Amino acid sequence: MGALWHPFSDMAAVERDGEFVLSRGEGAHVWDEDGRRYLDATAGLWFTNIGHGRAELGEVAARQMSTLAHYSTFGDNATRPALDLAERLAGLAPVPGSRVFLTSGGSDSVDTAAKLARRYWVEAGREDKTVIVGRQKAYHGMHVAGTALAGIPGNREGYGDLGPRTETVGWDTAESLRETLERIGPDNVAAFFCEPVIGAGGVYPPPEGYLAEVRKVCTEYDVLFVADEVVTGYGRIGGSWFASTRFALEPDMITTAKGLTSGYLPMGAVFVAPRVAEPFFGEPGTWLRHGYTYSGHAVAAAVALANLDIVEREGLLDEAARLEVSLTRELAPLAELDAVAEVRSGTGALAAVQLEDATLAPRLVLELRKVGVATRAVGAGAVQISPAFVMTDAQVRELADGLRAGISRL
Repeated sequence: MGALWHPFSDMAAVERDGEFVLSRGEGAHVWDEDGRRYLDATAGLWFTNIGHGRAELGEVAARQMSTLAHYSTFGDNATRPALDLAERLAGLAPVPGSRVFLTSGGSDSVDTAAKLARRYWVEAGREDKTVIVGRQKAYHGMHVAGTALAGIPGNREGYGDLGPRTETVGWDTAESLRETLERIGPDNVAAFFCEPVIGAGGVYPPPEGYLAEVRKVCTEYDVLFVADEVVTGYGRIGGSWFASTRFALEPDMITTAKGLTSGYLPMGAVFVAPRVAEPFFGEPGTWLRHGYTYSGHAVAAAVALANLDIVEREGLLDEAARLEVSLTRELAPLAELDAVAEVRSGTGALAAVQLEDATLAPRLVLELRKVGVATRAVGAGAVQISPAFVMTDAQVRELADGLRAGISRL
């Protein structure tokens, strides 16, 4: 009996069946402890954008760790990597003049944005604006605010009243958001959280015009618009650093993590537009009493900078755009299989294969391992496709062939 309690797991089943233990990775492949090789269809967990095995990042981490591993960034404290990373990110921000709050990961980023949204309205003299709105199928991490916002019922159930008050609207219609704001009163609503592409809920690209419409509704009702780009940020949207740029959203805040370091170290960042930051950067005396021990971690920041260098140097934003095309081309024929209900793709290096029988998805994950593909089940009966940007078109074809073979084994 092992001691590790796995996240998102049926531990009794893990104890019974054993673990899938990975030992190394290179490019778009990973290997298990028995030496078997797999195409990594998920880039770890949406994050290994630059691919596995980049020794350069290990060298950067070692240099920084041997100099100064970390020091608190509370108060006026700082390290040069944290300062440099914040400036670098501000230069990439979809909204010019944004401030950058560094966190330890995506769930941290979501909780930071949720608290900051409510605190902003207090500073604006509108303390009744406390309700936070999310969408069906949405995943916003598993801290308290993110769990309360969950649009995936199973992620919300069993925890009682978490607070803050949240509301859930339809995932695919701006009218659902408008009706909810009218019902509860926009003077009571702090923010609307929106994944540009729904990720863990099943990989659902936005319906045509949806993002522009919900952004318009938020502007009309004076509700903060928060783009949750933990999955889509740092190039996964294809061709742009952020979906907020691709869709011209101009969010009030953007939550990010994953691709910031390509998963080589835990880190996240919240982009805060000038409007929301201003009350805290005006006259001295206004504190945001919020932060984390590892906010701006020096080694993680140094690795993030090196990761961004690789993305730029190797043109990986364009490679993600290439994958958008090749994933659609190679995966679309799978929809013809009797076991497949739908293939969702076409918005970045993201796709999902939806099964007719949702209960078969966990079994399909196991069958895919037998044919050399590592992935996971997401949403209600889909398997996740979110490869590293270095995956070649030939490897995409190999992935599609593996998916076909695994589905046939069902």
